[in-house]
Amino acid sequence: MSLDVPTALLERAERGEVEDADFVECVRNSLPYAWEVVSRIAGELHSGADGYADNLVAPPDEVARGQLLRAMASDAIRGGLERHFGVKLAFQNCHRVAAFPLAAVGGDTYSTFIGTRAQLLNQNPELRNC
Repeated sequence: MSLDVPTALLERAERGEVEDADFVECVRNSLPYAWEVVSRIAGELHSGADGYADNLVAPPDEVARGQLLRAMASDAIRGGLERHFGVKLAFQNCHRVAAFPLAAVGGDTYSTFIGTRAQLLNQNPELRNC
């Protein structure tokens, strides 16, 4: 299960659409490691001069790795995080998540990061089963 959904939020979802802020709060509470990574790189992006910010540190354990994978694998979760932080997220492996400015999508830096060459160059035997 990806998220620990409070009963009140589940009941609202059953009645109709829920507010993005409520969904994002559920993500923050359910996937704290993923939230920390995305929050950190989004903050680095917004405060720095680089074209993007990324996480190069492997998760500390399988629980954390699972949280990050669930967050990045779900279009709804990833989209909620992107809207909340005002970034475009890109994901290469079990830990390499990058935050880009929305205006960078389609540009050279973003296209290079999400390209097949970058994926191949980012491989590491230690991460084979991540």
